[in-house]
Amino acid sequence: QVQLAESGGGLVQAGGSLRLSCAASGRTFSSSRLGWFRQAPGKEREFVAAINWSGGSTYYADSVKGRFTISRDYAKSAVYLQMNSLKPEDTAVYFCAANTMRTWLPTRSNAYDYWGQGTQVTVSS
Repeated sequence: QVQLAESGGGLVQAGGSLRLSCAASGRTFSSSRLGWFRQAPGKEREFVAAINWSGGSTYYADSVKGRFTISRDYAKSAVYLQMNSLKPEDTAVYFCAANTMRTWLPTRSNAYDYWGQGTQVTVSS
């Protein structure tokens, strides 16, 4: 099993930066694929970024490419989302997720079997 807990959300002005952290516990973390998703009020949960078990492959939604960076730290059992040049449309609850299954489609929310509780990110214009 993997337990996930996000932190680092908050209120920031447009153009600013935030770094989200997701602390993970569980023996399978090092072999898990990890992702970040977000959900704005009245909208479906959408893919933001993902990273494979080795950290050698990363994936991004077109809307965040070039602005957001996903990374993982094995020593700290954590995954991060560095968010730069934030826009009001980035406002959402951000969730980290882990995939411990044999197959993985990085952009699909149903490809992840563990989820954190989420952290609110609000970008003011």
